[in-house]
Amino acid sequence: MKASVSTIVIALSILISAFILGNSYKYKFISTETIVVTGLAEKDFISDQIVWKGQYSRSGYDLKEAYTQIKSDEAVIKAYLKEKGLPDSSMVFLAVDVVKNFNYENGPNGTSKSVFSGYTLTGGVKVDSREIKLVEKISREVTELLQKGIEFNSNKPSYYYSRLNELKIDLLAKAAEDAKLRAETIAKSSAVNLGSLKKANMGVFQITGKNDNEDYSYGGSFNTTSKEKTASITLKVEYLAN
Repeated sequence: MKASVSTIVIALSILISAFILGNSYKYKFISTETIVVTGLAEKDFISDQIVWKGQYSRSGYDLKEAYTQIKSDEAVIKAYLKEKGLPDSSMVFLAVDVVKNFNYENGPNGTSKSVFSGYTLTGGVKVDSREIKLVEKISREVTELLQKGIEFNSNKPSYYYSRLNELKIDLLAKAAEDAKLRAETIAKSSAVNLGSLKKANMGVFQITGKNDNEDYSYGGSFNTTSKEKTASITLKVEYLAN
């Protein structure tokens, strides 16, 4: 009789253990089911900062004389920009670059020799301003310096946005909302409940020209040629499902 009771107790213990283990495995299996989605957020914005550069040069055989000329040009350019409405704080004149030039001439018996042909001195100015329309106008009209005997080469302006970090945070929040909505839609159509957030990884932050059909870059593009831009960000998230 005692042996029978012992056998029954052992059997029940095995059944209970199997039941507990089975439910534990089932719970573990369900808890590891996840829904993975990618949220996207985009926003158009207008740049609030402009950077514009220009170069000017002088050539001559006498270095001292060429340097005096280019420093004179610098003073004329500075006065011109101030006359157009730019303050001193918005412009920076770069160090003068000096290049010693040589021409190569053919000599007797197929030899060649280098002959000094003078110096080329190049100066530059960089304008950094929030007055976008003003700087754009100056960059177009700066050829007026030709009338003052200055060869000035104007580069295309570059456009930036000073509140980029705020924009990025705002886009991340919207991407998270978009991801959650996508996950909820999937959960509803799959007849499961959306659980808590398990993991989130931010994708690449892209800034492209608005309506420019510009390609995205794997490492993130950063457009500086367009005044009107579009910022976008992706967020890959993983939710538990039960």
